[in-house]
Amino acid sequence: MTITTEEQLEKLKAIGRICAITRDAMASAMRPGMTTAELDEIGAKLLAEHGAMSAPMVTYDFPGATCISVNEEIAHGIPGDRVLVEGDLVNIDVSAKKDGVFADCGSSYVLGTGDKRLGMLCRDGKKAMWAGINAVKAGAPLADIGEAIGKFAKKGGYTLIRNLASHGVGDSLHDEPGEIATWPDRSERRRMTNGLVFTIEPFLSLGGKMADQKSADDEWTLVSRPAAPCVQYEHTVVATPRGAVVVTLAG
Repeated sequence: MTITTEEQLEKLKAIGRICAITRDAMASAMRPGMTTAELDEIGAKLLAEHGAMSAPMVTYDFPGATCISVNEEIAHGIPGDRVLVEGDLVNIDVSAKKDGVFADCGSSYVLGTGDKRLGMLCRDGKKAMWAGINAVKAGAPLADIGEAIGKFAKKGGYTLIRNLASHGVGDSLHDEPGEIATWPDRSERRRMTNGLVFTIEPFLSLGGKMADQKSADDEWTLVSRPAAPCVQYEHTVVATPRGAVVVTLAG
């Protein structure tokens, strides 16, 4: 999607806010002993109350309103009977559609008291996302985003999952300009055009390099290869001459 009218921007901000409110409410509701299906029900109810539809459901017939990935799972986790426990690393990814417009956001959390390394990974995962957001500017190379995130990751001794990319969003869940690397990519020659809508979502890890299917009987859930803790933070943004407008904010 490329924003050309104020009406488009207001619709994008509206669905972005709904996604953010849903993500934050789910995070606040997480408790040890809760199943991921119960957590997903909270998200589904909130989306419905706001007149929004789950984007993975309407786009891919995903078996859940939201994606909830726990510990070894790093993306596209299916809500189910898995019971959350103290110290779990949980990623909540909420994408939704309203009035024909899509937005997408996600965050990772340590449930209760957990490994200090995971707390630091979450802190720095968010910083990595903002490094990418701060590189957004209409007219600038798209490669600047991956360069900024890569520089941050290298300085902190982290790795990046290199086959899970940011993407265009707005008219559809996965929209033009297609995939956008959140790691240094010398082959990237495109530029950010004014009004372009896309996600910034690096997957920062303590050693992981690629995402792989969890098992033969689960076509959705992805895990890190090699196995390592991984976090994802994601906002939907609009490129402008003054920088990024972040639309997936609850406030």
